[in-house]
Amino acid sequence: MKINKVFFVIFCAITLTGYGQKKINSYKYVIIPTRFDFLKKDDQYQTSSLTKFLFEKYGFKAYLDNEALPDDLSRNRCLGLTGVVKDASSMFVTKNFVELRDCNNNILFTSKEGRSKLKDFKKAYHESIRNTFVSIKNLRYKYVPVKEGEVKVDKPITTPVISVSQDDKLAKNDKLELLYAQPVNNGFQLVNSKPEKVFVMLRSELESVFILKNRKGIVYKVNGFWKAEYYEGEKKITKSYNIKF
Repeated sequence: MKINKVFFVIFCAITLTGYGQKKINSYKYVIIPTRFDFLKKDDQYQTSSLTKFLFEKYGFKAYLDNEALPDDLSRNRCLGLTGVVKDASSMFVTKNFVELRDCNNNILFTSKEGRSKLKDFKKAYHESIRNTFVSIKNLRYKYVPVKEGEVKVDKPITTPVISVSQDDKLAKNDKLELLYAQPVNNGFQLVNSKPEKVFVMLRSELESVFILKNRKGIVYKVNGFWKAEYYEGEKKITKSYNIKF
């Protein structure tokens, strides 16, 4: 029995999660911004302090970005990850997730979404962030230095190797349709400039692979742009986009 390529891609992508967890262990530190991009003040609602505390609780050596850093980290920021809390809240529900980024700003890990329905902002953010750290706990982080002779290459854990046609390679330089990603429950709604809703894509285990809601297909990143592959009946549709998050 043949398996549709699109679902094979999803399966392969999810199996890379274990590899991603091992990769996290090769980083000695995590640095937390004193202000996350959805807040107006440094450590507002003690979100950065809480995030640092939770990383330390689950085995990381954590520092706020305005603290004195260890000598080796000061000399080489690539020894550490950056732990960023992102916001996907709706009107009545506070929703957050955590990204771990390397020194080249590649996303190596994205947590599951944490939620809170509390009305007080500080309590809501604390509950939501604590809930999202269940994913960090499940990493079972333990620092394992890169062995002498091994070369550490900071690349994101993305999609499995997929053959790319010459047309795809050229598409990067073409004017692709621009879609805007708006946070929704467990993913993003993609709208065009009209604006019209084009897709709803749901998170998978990897930041660079999304599952299309109500369609048999996925959206994944390749060669600097985003590619949608899905089926309409027996017909396979493939389209490339620029997506602004």
